[in-house]
Amino acid sequence: MSIPNVYFDRIAQRILAAHPAPDLRGIIVLLPNLHVAQILAQALLRAAQAPALLLPQMVTLNEWAQSIQLDAPIASESARSALLYQELRKRPWFENADLWSMTQELLQLFDELTFALDSLPQDEEAFAAAVARAYASRQNATLQLEARLVFELWHAMQQGEELDAARAYQQRLAKLAAQAESPLYVLMASEWPAVEKKFLEEYEQRVMVKVFDLREMTEGSLTLTLSQWERELSASPRPTGEEVRASFKFFAATSLEQEARAAAMQVRLWLQQGKQNIAIVAQDRVVARRLRALLERAEIWVADETGWTFATLSVSTVLDRWLTALQSDFYHHDLLDLLKSPFIFADMSAGERKSAVYHLEQLLRQQSVVVGLEAFSTLAAQVPILHAPLARLRQAAALLEQGKKKSLSEWLAALRESLHVLSVDEGLQKDEAGQQLLHALETWQQELARDVGRYKFNEWRRWLAQQLDTQTYRDSSVNSPVRFTHLAATRWRIFDAVLLLGCDAEHLPSAANGGRWFNDAVRSVLNLPTRATHALRQRDDLYGVLALNDCVLATWQRDKNGEARMLSPYLQMLRDDFEQVHGDDLTEQNLQAYLAAEDAQRISLPASTQPSPSVATPAVPVSVSISAYNSLVACPYQFYARYILRLNPLDEVQEDIEKRDFGERVHEILQRFHEQYAAVSGHDMLEMEAALRRISADVFDDLLQHDFAARAWLARWDQSLSAYLAWQLEGEAEGWRYAEAETKFDWPLEGVNLRGRIDRLDVRGDEKRVLDYKTQSDIVLRNKLKEPGEDVQLACYAYAHEAADVAFVSIESGKVKSVAPKEDASLLAQLNVERLEQLMSALREGAGMPANGIAAVCAYCEVRGVCRKGEW
Repeated sequence: MSIPNVYFDRIAQRILAAHPAPDLRGIIVLLPNLHVAQILAQALLRAAQAPALLLPQMVTLNEWAQSIQLDAPIASESARSALLYQELRKRPWFENADLWSMTQELLQLFDELTFALDSLPQDEEAFAAAVARAYASRQNATLQLEARLVFELWHAMQQGEELDAARAYQQRLAKLAAQAESPLYVLMASEWPAVEKKFLEEYEQRVMVKVFDLREMTEGSLTLTLSQWERELSASPRPTGEEVRASFKFFAATSLEQEARAAAMQVRLWLQQGKQNIAIVAQDRVVARRLRALLERAEIWVADETGWTFATLSVSTVLDRWLTALQSDFYHHDLLDLLKSPFIFADMSAGERKSAVYHLEQLLRQQSVVVGLEAFSTLAAQVPILHAPLARLRQAAALLEQGKKKSLSEWLAALRESLHVLSVDEGLQKDEAGQQLLHALETWQQELARDVGRYKFNEWRRWLAQQLDTQTYRDSSVNSPVRFTHLAATRWRIFDAVLLLGCDAEHLPSAANGGRWFNDAVRSVLNLPTRATHALRQRDDLYGVLALNDCVLATWQRDKNGEARMLSPYLQMLRDDFEQVHGDDLTEQNLQAYLAAEDAQRISLPASTQPSPSVATPAVPVSVSISAYNSLVACPYQFYARYILRLNPLDEVQEDIEKRDFGERVHEILQRFHEQYAAVSGHDMLEMEAALRRISADVFDDLLQHDFAARAWLARWDQSLSAYLAWQLEGEAEGWRYAEAETKFDWPLEGVNLRGRIDRLDVRGDEKRVLDYKTQSDIVLRNKLKEPGEDVQLACYAYAHEAADVAFVSIESGKVKSVAPKEDASLLAQLNVERLEQLMSALREGAGMPANGIAAVCAYCEVRGVCRKGEW
């Protein structure tokens, strides 16, 4: 017989000794959770040794209390929250406070005060005096104000015909105690709240009550939880030290990832051993998320008793995106995020939705329209597929007018109607979490129908965010031998194996949710729960898990961000005690070996090598731009990703002027200037500079209208005007004359066309010179040309125009300089063209395109995530 079953068998024997089988229907057994019912029923059947047994009523105290009907109506939490918010809003002290968060904390405090009512001071003066004594500060006006405010608001919330949930629970327990007829057996694992202990006392005045306290049954010793493995009851042989070592282990991880991997590995090992009831008690929710992902990757689905707040789910994200888009006047990022949600426009086919989003995104990026639904509608006038979605967005937006104050119920009604217009409700109905969310919105709207408060859009949205952050979703569709749970839910439960996840001192015990109201000294005086109460309950629950389960692994991160982290003090005491007796700290060794083997296998995988794809001849481009040729030379894999897979990044919607835009404006300025003044010689330089300044202002005019930063860019260019004219005069003195600018070319080569556009062509008799303006320093440009053939731009320009002279024109920091390659331009041009022909021929013949770019190329490469260079 295992130790966990011994406890239940002793309970069953005690019950049957007082109430002979087979009919136990006359008694009631209070359980910490309904999972325990089956275990206790099996123990009763074993002890009765009868072919049939009529089981007792087995319920939780909350479930039993809910069966009692009350005459007075019960106020919903949402209605209480709205009422208290209005009370706080009336007071001038909280103008800059987050009133909804304060409301939530105060309601929790009020419930605690209600449960402690019998031991509280009965009037405002006495209450304030008790608070002052606890703070040891009788004359502190701020503390007096705090105490009086809490007392005043608490009593104000107690008025009215409706009961709050705490008072309703109190009254139900009082009625249960008054109606006591059946003997009551209670399974307790940790300290009960005062209101529930009082119920037991009143019940026991009428009928027998027997409490089976797990702490007393294990003698309440801190060391017993482990030492019990070293002694069975008298009927069982004493387990050896090796059996203890196999029962309870500790794993200290060096990182979050290692802890999650070790936990996933242990779960897989337990499943291989045939264990069918595995509990993961998650103290650290971040590690739990990563563990869930690793298990699902291994196709191990996890049931979740803890659940997740709606605020963390994708079904709530669509609400947030919709309301954010409204508040930002449909800022383009917010609008695109909304339209990319799988829940919006659910009445359209997936293909239609994707096509509409694609066309809108392309328009926004091409035209750089930043904000405004009307602007987007005007932009999309010539794209029929966008007409209906944008019209529906306008219709839905009109329902949620932000300038008006409405009640919470009216805001919710408008939200639900807008979701219907956008067919978001139809999309949510197809998802279990979405169905629960829609039900919650409807329930809140009904609960708040009588609320008369008026709220701004921002106030209502903050309220909604808080509601979604407190409402929990539990997925009941997963049936799995592995389940996430929490310490309080493990009371009196027996599992095949238990994984205690995130057991560092920071998470176990976890922080009490006391809020900003009253410190522990005040709480102690007022008989309210303190942090010590919270921690003690967690300790008892933890020891209960260890007492009832004989296969447990506790994991934690021993260091984080270079700082050491301690194991939970509750577990450290047990571990130290066992080590003193047996010289073994119960460290899990096998998992380390398994993880090391897994890492070694991963390192040896051939997939982690430098990619070098090849493509069939039809996929090789027949025409390349100069930038594509540059990409091929810099890194063949970059060329493959950009120009064969067509993974070029989308254009960004331009909100602020960037250096690239500055360069384009300089090009346009110089083109306009030289179309008017092919030569500046013979003109007054002040006149030329004034003309150049006028053209510059005209070219920058549209930017200056909406971007203040454009003035800085214009001023930067203005610094270079006189230097540019001096450079131009120098060139003209050498005989060069401006010929043309921004000239496109498409030159047929052997097996490929080379296309591009030159910034400027100068001539001197039969000679040609190609110039390329750059708003970069001459040092940067010289470095570009240091290795012949590394930068193909000037060489290709020289070939396309049969130019004997090529150069960059550096325009930077008030200086203008020519930067020419040291090599002969004609020879460099011929060699570059021959190389391009050879490379394209090799690609057509199946040559690989390796990811061999140098660090300088990789630093700004947008396809590095595709080649995964960091992995190999």
